[in-house]
Amino acid sequence: MNGFVNWYTQLEPTQRAYWTIALLATLVFLIQMVLTLMGIGDTDGDAGGDIDFGDADANGETMDTGGAIQLFTIRNAVNFLLGVGWGGVCFYSSIHQPTLLAIVAIICGCLLVGAFLLMMRSMMRLESNGAFRIEECVGQTCDVYLRIPGQRSGQGKVQVSFRGSVQELDAVTDGEPLASGTKVRIAQLIGGKLLLVERI
Repeated sequence: MNGFVNWYTQLEPTQRAYWTIALLATLVFLIQMVLTLMGIGDTDGDAGGDIDFGDADANGETMDTGGAIQLFTIRNAVNFLLGVGWGGVCFYSSIHQPTLLAIVAIICGCLLVGAFLLMMRSMMRLESNGAFRIEECVGQTCDVYLRIPGQRSGQGKVQVSFRGSVQELDAVTDGEPLASGTKVRIAQLIGGKLLLVERI
């Protein structure tokens, strides 16, 4: 510990400032990573500044990303300071003009935030592509899972295969009652959640 203190106190003021930013930002970044891996909530604070990277909305019964990435968050502030601190540390010995060094460090911070946003954009696209959209069921064939009463007198359930997963959804029919195991076609979506099916 004494060796670290001696080394730290011998640094030039500007170099010490960059090392301080780098070490503190790294510590917070590691804490955020551990909390994320443990699944203990989101450390981001919402300060507005949404960036919409495309529609990532899904049916309410499945995942929902909200379709936007927050620009001004605690996580991005930490990423920015991480880039500034380590950028200043790395370029300190090669850039001797403080103003130019500060500009380079800020650019490093912006690049790190940009890289994080691009990574989040890619993750959201993957999540969106795998999300279940109930409206895409219309026209598909499926099996009755729980008996569906006739003439819309009650609801049953159907099992719909979607991109390798099976969804159980509420369904009604205008015709005769449909027993479990009956092959049906999804004719219409009612109210955004209920399927109207008909015997094949």
